[in-house]
Amino acid sequence: MLTERVGNLLRPLAPQVLGALVRRYGHFDLAEDAVQEAMIAASVQWPADGIPDNPRAWLITVASRRLTDLLRSEQARRNREQAVVRYTLPEAWVGPPADRPVTDSDDTLILLFMCCHPALSVSSQIALTLRAVGGLTTAEVARAFLVPEATMTRRITRAKQSIKDSGIRFAVPSGDERAERLAAVLHVLYLIFNESYTSTAGPDLYRSDLAAEAIRLTRLVHRLLPGDDEVTGLLALMLLTDARRPARTGHDGALVPMAEQDRSKWNARYISEGVELISAVLPRGRAGPYQIQAAIAAVHDEAPTTEETDWPQIAALYEVLLQISDNPVVRLNHAVAVAMVRGPEAGLELLDRLEGDERLARDHRLHAVRAHLLETAGDRRAARIAYEQAARLATGLAHQRYLNSRIARLEVDG
Repeated sequence: MLTERVGNLLRPLAPQVLGALVRRYGHFDLAEDAVQEAMIAASVQWPADGIPDNPRAWLITVASRRLTDLLRSEQARRNREQAVVRYTLPEAWVGPPADRPVTDSDDTLILLFMCCHPALSVSSQIALTLRAVGGLTTAEVARAFLVPEATMTRRITRAKQSIKDSGIRFAVPSGDERAERLAAVLHVLYLIFNESYTSTAGPDLYRSDLAAEAIRLTRLVHRLLPGDDEVTGLLALMLLTDARRPARTGHDGALVPMAEQDRSKWNARYISEGVELISAVLPRGRAGPYQIQAAIAAVHDEAPTTEETDWPQIAALYEVLLQISDNPVVRLNHAVAVAMVRGPEAGLELLDRLEGDERLARDHRLHAVRAHLLETAGDRRAARIAYEQAARLATGLAHQRYLNSRIARLEVDG
């Protein structure tokens, strides 16, 4: 279908068109609005008139003309308000910008760095990345994070204003600043994927469209920076994790724990690609946190059954991860691995040390893991209490339903 083909074509073109406009004319905030309007125009005209021979040039032309209109409108508004500092259009805007030749440069990586500017909050970085680089509309971003479109509009508008006020140069930062900003880029992509894989709110366990977007953007960064091992590690982690998605829910949409999943449903192509990626970078030297997490995911994915999983290796990898990225979630996962190696009591002992960590105080996962280990240890009454606490704290409906089903089973069996 032509409409579907147009949609698949527009999304990867969006950051290229925006990069072309910002590189030539600046005005990130208005350029982003102009690109969105060009995308809307294409989605209406192309299915009816056919896809142009050079879609990218068509979009840049339309977006450039719209940017001209927006800048002239901005100048007129400022003139009307008799601002103290008059806004003067640069000479480049005297003629129609669409007359400028279109180059083949891809500035997507620069856009990612801009969207992950340290002046922005993490939530703003994510929203701006999805809109400016992912090509999602504001309505789509709002739906992805279950907030009203007006709320997301304000968030994105503030983010664009912060970018404008920062005076950031349209270029990939260098030296230490580049390393710091690349870490922010990877962190944002990691958070987008995590939210897609385990939704923190709403009726669904995962959001396949958001997961696909996170993987697509990470592939883009990997293509632009193929020599960065942590970029490779993050891509491998996403592929190896998303490979299990087809088996994570039953026919009724209910959550299926990994131990009970039909592994024949796992995405073998993603597993093969992810294992190949992580196997290529791990021997190069000191591994970062994304590489270690990808290695853990690979051990899970390569095991034919839960019983054949190399839990001692997974526990050892978590211990390495704790040395470079010590946080309560890693400690929680480490406790699970230790329990699989040494028994549930050993895992529960590690969980006791996490009880006072305020970062997990409102997280259902601590109580869910405790409940599972207590159930495994045979303490059904304590397990039921822990499951009830986890269910109260869970914000996603899929997790709530799963936890309540465990409570009901314990009540029936008990």
